[in-house]
Amino acid sequence: MQVTYPLTLYYDGACPVCALEMEHLRERSSDGRLVFIDIAAPDFDAASLGLDLAALRAQIHGRCADGRWLTGLATLREAYAAAGLGAWLAPTGWRPLRPAADALYRGFARHRQAISRAARPLVDGLRAWRSARRLQACRDGRCDTTGGRS
Repeated sequence: MQVTYPLTLYYDGACPVCALEMEHLRERSSDGRLVFIDIAAPDFDAASLGLDLAALRAQIHGRCADGRWLTGLATLREAYAAAGLGAWLAPTGWRPLRPAADALYRGFARHRQAISRAARPLVDGLRAWRSARRLQACRDGRCDTTGGRS
């Protein structure tokens, strides 16, 4: 499928694992190919998109510039590709692996809050490590003053 950019990602910022992943993609994509919308934000209105908030919470959604919607792991594959990280998720789209990968993603999405609670120390550790890495880059004169955002 040919994705038209920007690809708008509708993610649950109240999910620590989801938010961490979007932070990672945001850092890697500063060229405007990805737009991030937190569906947990108080001012988010799912009805303005013609969608139900429960459906958006069930799995990540992405909307291409031409209006086409993507859901689930297909959204993440395209987001990773847009951020120059496509090789990491490409195998999940291979015909023999796709059904199992999609099922694993759906399982994660269904239990993501419990997974996030269990993974909280890891999430916090990754955030601290990334922050320290950014600080070191600034000390080394390679500071990204945009914070990885376009």
